[in-house]
Amino acid sequence: MSQPRTPSVIFDLDGTLVDSEPNYYEAGRRLLAEYGVTDFGWERHTDFIGIGTRETLEALREEYTISAPVEELLAGKNRHYLALAAASTDVYPQMRGLVELLHGEGVPMAVASGSSRAAIEAVLAATGLDAFLTTLVSAEEVGRGKPEPDVFLEAARRLGAEPADCVVLEDAPPGAAAAHAAGMRCIAIPYVAATADDPAFRAAGLLYAGGQNEFTARAAYDWITAP
Repeated sequence: MSQPRTPSVIFDLDGTLVDSEPNYYEAGRRLLAEYGVTDFGWERHTDFIGIGTRETLEALREEYTISAPVEELLAGKNRHYLALAAASTDVYPQMRGLVELLHGEGVPMAVASGSSRAAIEAVLAATGLDAFLTTLVSAEEVGRGKPEPDVFLEAARRLGAEPADCVVLEDAPPGAAAAHAAGMRCIAIPYVAATADDPAFRAAGLLYAGGQNEFTARAAYDWITAP
């Protein structure tokens, strides 16, 4: 009888490991204000949760008819975000607990995010998670962002893992859809409660419909490592 293969775990960053969405919203609000947009609110921001920064800015550039090139907008948003992230980023306590549990058992882990690599590195350093999570993939480094599977497939490649042996933790429907497209199991922890019924979440192997309030490190660890 063959031994079960060791799982590898791939974490989304924003809204999954850390509650960075308030910082991303504020960075976007400040950026758009520089181009004369003063009505960008939190509700509109939530429409882009789970979508990569470049894709988000491309959509907002068109929506608000901003003439500046996307590269300029990207640089501006990263500048604002990095300042905010360095000042304060909260890790979800149960997520930190899961990372520490997995690390203690030698389970390979990676972060795969739609954020820039600079933003990923800044958040992990500011929160101390960089001591446990050293394999990082930004959507900047692959051809297509979520909901396409590229970022997760690249994370699996860097971990030396088969996609079928990977478990993804995600807070947004595009990320859950990307995990499914990559052929990976998914634990879904919706950041926006209203999205819990999204078909991408219903396809997840484990769904915490109540979000982080329901999530526990031990239950997730047991599910990940079950034979």
